[in-house]
Amino acid sequence: MGGDFSHGDGTTSDRFLRSDRLLLRPWCEADLEPFAAMNADAAVMEYFSKTLNRQESDSLATRFRDLLDRQGYGLWALEVPDVASFIGFVGLHHETFEAPFTPCVEIGWRLARAHWGKGYATEAARGALRYGFERLGLDEIVSFTVPDNTRSRAVMERIGMTRSEAEDFDHPKLPVGHRLRRHVLYRIRRSGDPRAMG
Repeated sequence: MGGDFSHGDGTTSDRFLRSDRLLLRPWCEADLEPFAAMNADAAVMEYFSKTLNRQESDSLATRFRDLLDRQGYGLWALEVPDVASFIGFVGLHHETFEAPFTPCVEIGWRLARAHWGKGYATEAARGALRYGFERLGLDEIVSFTVPDNTRSRAVMERIGMTRSEAEDFDHPKLPVGHRLRRHVLYRIRRSGDPRAMG
């Protein structure tokens, strides 16, 4: 769906990934307001510990922007050209919290509710996976979420990730007894499911 992603824009760097429908790009000032609205939406943030206020949201966007500037890849802002200038983010993140599978590279996404159900997360995640395997030379990428987050788990499965049930874990950044502490882990290797390549 949406065609293959290309890397780069022909003139600058690989910080841009494009497909027929989508553009994964660096963050800009205009993203802050829709990002804050998304992070304040209880439905979007259902499986996170809390919604974010404007200051917290802006701080998060700044961290994403700075990592992308420094590494040349990361959690890209997601745009649907000619439809919506910002609908969320998708990308790759180095995770170092203490768990049996860390340090690792995680693929993650968060989309505004108005853009759910259109295949955007799946399409963009395939592009990010392809970048991770083909350009970064990663051997494996993981993803994780709470068991009840069926939407994200469906995306993980559509892009060819496989649940590693024996590695379900308690997220160390959440306190004991927290309703979201238990997480499921999904993995995909470079030689894994061809669905990852779109």
